[in-house]
Amino acid sequence: MEASDIDTRMRALERYRGLRIEPDAWTVLRLDGRAFTHFTAGRFAKPFDARLRDLMVAAARSLMEDFHGLYACTHSDEISVLFPPGWRLFDGRVEKLVSVSAGLASAAFTRACGSAACFDSRIWQGESEADALAYFRWRQQDAARCALHAWCYWRLREQGLSVEAAVGELAGLDSDGQRRLLAEMGTDPERLPLWQRRGVGLCWETVEKPGYDPLRAIEVTARRRRIRLEMELPAGEAYVQWLGGYLAASKGQGDD
Repeated sequence: MEASDIDTRMRALERYRGLRIEPDAWTVLRLDGRAFTHFTAGRFAKPFDARLRDLMVAAARSLMEDFHGLYACTHSDEISVLFPPGWRLFDGRVEKLVSVSAGLASAAFTRACGSAACFDSRIWQGESEADALAYFRWRQQDAARCALHAWCYWRLREQGLSVEAAVGELAGLDSDGQRRLLAEMGTDPERLPLWQRRGVGLCWETVEKPGYDPLRAIEVTARRRRIRLEMELPAGEAYVQWLGGYLAASKGQGDD
């Protein structure tokens, strides 16, 4: 068999090689830490640790910069990065996007942490900007739900309850019930840091920096893009309006 024939046959057996994202859709790469419950045990304070938050921000930042993301948000061990219609990195090949993004996030987190960590990646696509805004509102709602549950669980554990007893105490409690329980244990759920309840947003901004042009021997002003962290994101419909405004302002902007 000729080498070219072998190459053609083998490539045909790469089952997902031809799968591509829809070019006119809004795309989100969503990454999650693998076995992070075990990974964080003994390394970080519970239920939240600013050191872990900063490591997740480092991983999200690497994706924003390397993949040219439009917006990103991270909470807990999850990262979502948004890309506009027309984004065609790796020609839109799904297996490249999910494998490289997972590898990049894993490498960035590991480098910043000093201990090996692993992420998986998946792709979400929406038909419109409204779908994209709804996606991030959905993930923020999940962040709030998980944060409330985590605070209740770990406060119960601090009071001496076993894993089974704490889980049983929370079984069947809705969000209002969990808020009352947390307040009874001396923690006001409305005073918890917003980054814990809503996540951290990563946005591009353009800044001006003074410089010097040696060829013309004059002082100049350079425009540079950098990532800004949003540690106090709005919630609910206000979040949708804020993110929609950011996306509107971002249209037509690129690297200087």
